[in-house]
Amino acid sequence: MNKVPRLAVERRLDRFRSAAAAAGVKLTHQRLEIFHEVASSLEHPDADAVCRAVRKRVPTVSIDTVYRTLWMLNDLGLVTTLGPRRERVRFDANLDQHHHYVCVHCGLARDFESAELAALRVPASVQELGRVITTQVEVRGVCSRCARTEGRISPRGKAR
Repeated sequence: MNKVPRLAVERRLDRFRSAAAAAGVKLTHQRLEIFHEVASSLEHPDADAVCRAVRKRVPTVSIDTVYRTLWMLNDLGLVTTLGPRRERVRFDANLDQHHHYVCVHCGLARDFESAELAALRVPASVQELGRVITTQVEVRGVCSRCARTEGRISPRGKAR
């Protein structure tokens, strides 16, 4: 599995420690392990993937603890979510301006940067709906690995 560079993970952990202290949130071993898993992954893991990975180090962690911790991290502004909430929600600790590529077949999610997309102006019609806090573009397609098996995948990413 691809990993985030160690220094970036350390910066994210420092941000977590500071935000937790400011919010009066207790830094438990399980919370640190859960955040570390998200902060060190390029995969944008969902709660089930985080739980499986953390259980290798902390066998007693429950899926409920993982979900509660991930939503607490989201409330503290330490992670964001990707994708529509009706599907499995994925979490991302990279708070730098970036966008996402998501494979509609296998679910691979990767960050990418684009000066052109970052410079897009939010239309007035969106601003009339409320205050815009952040914008991200989510590009959906078929990744290179899945494209190799293209004969078995429809244009919408569903197996034939």
